Parts: sequence; structure tokens; C-alpha cells
Amino acid sequence: MAKNSKPTSQKRAREKARMDRQKEKEQRRAEARERRATTPPRSGEEDPDLAGIRPGPQPRPEWLEEESSDDKEEKGPQ
Repeated sequence: MAKNSKPTSQKRAREKARMDRQKEKEQRRAEARERRATTPPRSGEEDPDLAGIRPGPQPRPEWLEEESSDDKEEKGPQ
């Protein structure tokens, strides 16, 4: 029996799509490299997301303090 030539064209289309994805990925990588090279380095050694955080337990946020004081008033003396 003769083989169908359809799988060859499907494979060719898959390979072309793969190559296109690789090119797009390389372009994104090049843009990221360029963006990192042009941005100025951060001032200081402290991470801005972690600035002001101390090791250990953190103070309760104000919104939690307000709720807990309301709960105490509702319960009253036990």
C-alpha cells in the first residue's frame, strides 16, 4: 500500500510553527536583555518590596485592630 503524503505536510507545518515560536521567543529575550541594560540599577541594596519589614512577628494592620476592638465590645464581660 502506498503511504499518504498528508503526514509530511502536517509535519512541515508543525516544524514551521515551532520555528516561528522560537523566533518570537528570541525576540522577547532580546527585548528583555535590552530593557535590563537600559534601566538604571536600583539605589541601595534593600529590595523595595521588603523595605521596612523587620524579622519576627509583624504588627497587626489597622483594619484588623478596628475589627477586634468591635468584637470585644459586642461580647462584653464574661
